[in-house]
Amino acid sequence: MSHERRSTLRNDALDDEELEQIRRYKDFSTIDWIQDSILERNRQIRDSRARYASMHRGPGGKVTASWVWTQCRRAFDAGQTWFVVSLVGVCIGLNAAIISIVTEWLSDIKMGYCYDGWWLNQQFCCWEIDEEGIDGCDSWHPWSNVSVARWFIYVLFAAAFSFVAAHLVRSLAKYAAGSGISEIKCILAGFVMQGFLGFMTFFIKSITLPLVIASGLSVGKEGPLCMSRAVLDQLVAGLFVKFQRSQGRMREIVTAASAAGVAVAFEEMSHSFSIKTMWRSFFCALMATFTLSAMNPFRTGKLVMFQVTYDRDWHFFEIIFFVILGIFGGLYGAFIVKFNLQVAAFRRKHLGQHGVAEAVFLATLTAMIGYSNQFLRMDMTEAMAILFRECDNGGNVNHVCQTSLQWRIANSLLLATVIRIGLVLISYGAKVPAGIFVPSMAIGATFGRMIGIMVKAMYQAYPTSGIFAFCDPDAPCITPGTYAFLGAAAALSGVMRITVTVVVIMFELTGALTYILPTMIVILVTKAVGDFLGTNGIADEMIRFNGFPFLEKEDHAFNVSVSAVMRTDLSTLNESGMCVKDVEAILDATEVGGFPLVAADGMLAGFIGRTELVYVLERSRKLQDILPDTPCLFKATNAADGDVELSIGIEEDVSETVVENTASGQQQLKFWPWVNQTPLTVSPQLPLEIVMQLFKRMGPRVILVEEHGVLAGLVTVKDVLRWIAVEKPEREPSWDERGGLDGMLEEIWSIVSPLVRWSQDLFTRSNRR
Repeated sequence: MSHERRSTLRNDALDDEELEQIRRYKDFSTIDWIQDSILERNRQIRDSRARYASMHRGPGGKVTASWVWTQCRRAFDAGQTWFVVSLVGVCIGLNAAIISIVTEWLSDIKMGYCYDGWWLNQQFCCWEIDEEGIDGCDSWHPWSNVSVARWFIYVLFAAAFSFVAAHLVRSLAKYAAGSGISEIKCILAGFVMQGFLGFMTFFIKSITLPLVIASGLSVGKEGPLCMSRAVLDQLVAGLFVKFQRSQGRMREIVTAASAAGVAVAFEEMSHSFSIKTMWRSFFCALMATFTLSAMNPFRTGKLVMFQVTYDRDWHFFEIIFFVILGIFGGLYGAFIVKFNLQVAAFRRKHLGQHGVAEAVFLATLTAMIGYSNQFLRMDMTEAMAILFRECDNGGNVNHVCQTSLQWRIANSLLLATVIRIGLVLISYGAKVPAGIFVPSMAIGATFGRMIGIMVKAMYQAYPTSGIFAFCDPDAPCITPGTYAFLGAAAALSGVMRITVTVVVIMFELTGALTYILPTMIVILVTKAVGDFLGTNGIADEMIRFNGFPFLEKEDHAFNVSVSAVMRTDLSTLNESGMCVKDVEAILDATEVGGFPLVAADGMLAGFIGRTELVYVLERSRKLQDILPDTPCLFKATNAADGDVELSIGIEEDVSETVVENTASGQQQLKFWPWVNQTPLTVSPQLPLEIVMQLFKRMGPRVILVEEHGVLAGLVTVKDVLRWIAVEKPEREPSWDERGGLDGMLEEIWSIVSPLVRWSQDLFTRSNRR
């Protein structure tokens, strides 16, 4: 291509707005990361050329205003990402602090009000009173002195909060419902959900989340907060053209904001992230931390939600009980994941149009059942703060450390554990902002504290036993609060199926560094139980349940080639010989997102998207009248040299004119500037696992399959997932395929029943004698 021809193309190039109009993705489609990166590269080249053209000095080497402005613009572009990350971090800190303060006030207003100021919650109202004697605070007035009236008002507030939250979600922002982690994972992987990261979603989520938590529903706020922070980042970054034009840049910023919300975002949400994204996430979290510290919503001067200090070290004999906590976490996760999916299927089939009534019913049921149990009645974060503490230094809140009431407290904890599991099972997935992090931690905390009380009782009953030989008789040996801490970690790991980041989360929330090794032991046992049962994380299962096109991180050996999965009934376009009416007929007859181009000899010539075809047709009609018999050019030619092909790849600028006239005056419609002449292709014999790696690492929408240059088919992520779901290829069977919970109980009974019969026979023989 001559220099003059290149210059003409650059001068007639489409501007960025038109280019974005061409590449705009439809709702519930998949982003083509390869094309997006190419567009971003072209944009950078054009900007670099423009800056180079304006970077000149005046006569005598004097600095001109244009040169200064160019330098300032370069500096601004370089620091724009970090400025956005900083601004997002500050907004995240403000949002988290406000939500925490409002949630605490709404949770306490169900029980009473502050006489000194209605806007104060119970902690601030009785600030100068020790927490153990806060019930005797004169400034805090309960709504009634009659138990039945207090119960009725408590239930009424719970129902009202849930009704307002569910009604706002249904009326104004349907995407504000649920946890949002599954959707964010898919969005970060390239799935398009228009409106999911919009302002209304963020606004309604921020308003309704405190209402939902205060209603007492067995749901948490960490998952919805991660979603809110991702939405907030999208809104802030959307104010800058640099991020509006690039899906890749936007996804990096969203990942950073999600990870700033909670450390689990890296392992649980991000499909893949670079070191650059990690540093931006770290800086975003740093700014959020500074803002949260300035707001000081916990009024403790600390940056952690549950500030605990374990002065006593743990003993090796406690590993036995740590293993029990790990087993509980694995079983709990498997139970919740399996049966919550069944509840979700029932909800979709029967309760799809009754989201508000369902939320009100669940909140009312939770309040009615939970009011009689102190660990269910109080806010889950408040309950965990009490259960995590040592018994020394003011830790005997609600008599949890009183020896004379230890069995009564243990029974209450066991009951709270069982009831909370059932409530989480039916509440997670309701049409309100609902996470599962905090409820799972609360369940693990109540179970762990119960185990800790039992171990402490064993030590008090048998202090000279050999198992307690390492205990100092002059100092307390068992710290029940640490068992609650480890139980919370086990339950969270079991339901989310994450490992390392659970350790990070627990120390983010508590600051307890003494129990790193016990936490790792518990998490490893939990993971082993989950792996044995073949359980996936609840977020991954919800992705599969909703049918989102998301490939798992783990690679499976399917032992088939891509020819077994590819689609062969294709709609193709001929590279030559087609006119406008032929293209329109194919567009009307199909709804596919793109079309392979086939040459006259059957060889693959390229690929063009549906949006590009529609755009060129609509734009040509705006310029002039186009006849149905107008020829369509899918191959570039040089008018001066006849049919000599121009070497214009997808990385070059394209001509603004879509209609050209030949020397004889005939119209021709140009599609070739939008044709991808080098699409991603594979051989039919290529293993399916490698094709899945291409989808996960490179992110194309479509991979064409060709054999010796001839088009054989194409494959998409949905094709792969559909084949896996239908064919069920040979691989390690899942928990459900092995029988699920029923099968596991049958296996256990098949092992235990011979021992039971043997013991019964032995007992019968001894009685006969």
